[in-house]
Amino acid sequence: MNRVRSMHFHWLYRPVSAILLPLLACSVAGCGKPKPAPPPPPAVEVVTVMQQDVPVYMEWVASMDGSVNATIRPQVTGYLISQNYREGDVVKKGQLLFQIDPRVFQAALDQAKGQLAQQEARWTTAKANLRRVKPLAAQNAVSQKDLDDATGTEQSTHASVIAAQAAVDKARLDLGFTKVTSLIGGVAGIAKAQIGDLVGPGQIGELTTVSNVDPIKVYVPISEQQYLTAAERRKKSTETATLELILSDGSTFPHKGEFAFADREVDPKTGTIKVAALFPNPGNLLRPGQYARVRAMIGVERNALLVPQRAVAEMQGKTLVAVVGVGNKVSIRPVEVGQRSGSLQVITKGLRPGERIVAEGIQKVKEGIPVTPKPFVPENRTGAENTGKTAAQSTSAPAGGR
Repeated sequence: MNRVRSMHFHWLYRPVSAILLPLLACSVAGCGKPKPAPPPPPAVEVVTVMQQDVPVYMEWVASMDGSVNATIRPQVTGYLISQNYREGDVVKKGQLLFQIDPRVFQAALDQAKGQLAQQEARWTTAKANLRRVKPLAAQNAVSQKDLDDATGTEQSTHASVIAAQAAVDKARLDLGFTKVTSLIGGVAGIAKAQIGDLVGPGQIGELTTVSNVDPIKVYVPISEQQYLTAAERRKKSTETATLELILSDGSTFPHKGEFAFADREVDPKTGTIKVAALFPNPGNLLRPGQYARVRAMIGVERNALLVPQRAVAEMQGKTLVAVVGVGNKVSIRPVEVGQRSGSLQVITKGLRPGERIVAEGIQKVKEGIPVTPKPFVPENRTGAENTGKTAAQSTSAPAGGR
């Protein structure tokens, strides 16, 4: 009986196993579906590390000032009745800037002229009296005292005329000072006084400032060591070093500058000496108070290794490049960089001449992955790399040197 039951259950399980086994095999084999193909290697643009001589530049932070700055102050006291220039405009030497009420000074001049006329009349009478007394004294017709009195009166009235003439000249000068003019040609600043203000010495002392900004003066604080090095180089070279001005927007000012002078002393607080350079400034584009960077070529670095700036990446304080090696596999390598030269970056350590590095597409690569290299074409790029900006980035701190 048990044998019959066992045979019965064995017959029941056979169809189930016959169904499960094919299903299991289908699930393991994927029912014959093809596996997905791996993604192709990313396409990147590569460039060969170049080697050539590169000029070495040094830069300093600089501030601008007018070559001449004239502070316009009133020389007489009075009420300001007009402003005769537009703030920010270019004014000429002798141009009227402000007018102070002249009535008081005109009255003083008229009074001084009247007093001068009185003294001149008295002097005329004294001279005529002296002319009459002299021949009479020679004939002993009058006493010596009469001659002395006539002579003294003539001299006294003459001195009074001189004093009265000086008073007239002073009154005329004061009247002229009511017309406040520019002593130089240049750009006039914002007015410090308004119409109706009482101005003058002891009142509002400054009316405005006029600055001659062509050429413009650029001050550069350099370290004592840099100053000594530059002075020694100037002794050995007869050529005048030209300076470049890098503006705050990164552009290079089109006009070159020259060294003008060095200050008389080194600042003991910073250890720097102030050096001035002059730059032509047609059109008055540059203004006092602007900041920029002054760049000077100090030498040439021989056989420097150069790569495009875009090929260099910074991550966690490290400077990295992606080197394409054997089998087009990528190796992420740390490097040390020097100055920039146009759109190129000098590599001082970490690369060899002729190595290939990723210049475009560095964000696509990782250590050890293969890539599909293509030639790097810088002409297709936009931005600073196409403009050919030559601003070196090896900026030196004002108080130190490299």
